[in-house]
Amino acid sequence: MLKGKTALVTGSTSGIGLGVARALAAQGANIVLNGFGDVDGPKAEIAAMGVQVSYHGADMSKPAEIEAMIEHATKAFGSLDILVNNAGIQHVARVENFPVERWDAIIAINMSSVFHATRLALPAMLARNWGRIINVASVHGLVASAEKSAYVTAKHGVVGLTKVIALENATSGVTCNAICPGWVLTPLVQKQVDAKAAALNVSNEEAIRRLLGEKEPSMQFTTPEELGALAVFFCSPAGNNVRGVAWNMDGGWTAQ
Repeated sequence: MLKGKTALVTGSTSGIGLGVARALAAQGANIVLNGFGDVDGPKAEIAAMGVQVSYHGADMSKPAEIEAMIEHATKAFGSLDILVNNAGIQHVARVENFPVERWDAIIAINMSSVFHATRLALPAMLARNWGRIINVASVHGLVASAEKSAYVTAKHGVVGLTKVIALENATSGVTCNAICPGWVLTPLVQKQVDAKAAALNVSNEEAIRRLLGEKEPSMQFTTPEELGALAVFFCSPAGNNVRGVAWNMDGGWTAQ
């Protein structure tokens, strides 16, 4: 379905981003990966799916590096058709104790990078009259949790920005939508599980049960594969008139 298209997925060397990259590659899209940690493994995995793959290590807190990444994606494969803004970091603390530098970093990476990547990718998409901008927000773009002030602020901002981008391009072939996952067992969430297990002196399994029990009625994690399938839907002909949605995959979290 996406053969000949190019997708850039930020924060895609593991977790949700890699799951989305796999799903798009399975539909024939060439992939530009971005992120830290292991790069060779994800590159080899995507290449084995029969598509072209490239990597750019832009620091998503730095606009100049984001610009270089967009240019790299365009030069590598001739166009950038699908932009998945997924990169994110987390820090947990009460507002009065929240380190200023962590606030600034979370806003920059989780929210401002979405603006910068989108503003740079949009002109070429509009010129071709086809493009898909998919913002990986969070259930925390719809509701709040204590001690996550920067993350909740950033993700609410991403949902709002998604709607603005969708409205500004509503008569074009460029769509913009947000995916709002609940708990997904990524390395980021695993750190929270480990911290809960240590704080409560319980097993990892019990910490997971308590974590899910606090918010997610289904008592199960959403998977990167499920999120990737939703991204593919947004890129399909069936998604042509899906514009500006914040689509939650949260096991009933926001239904309560």
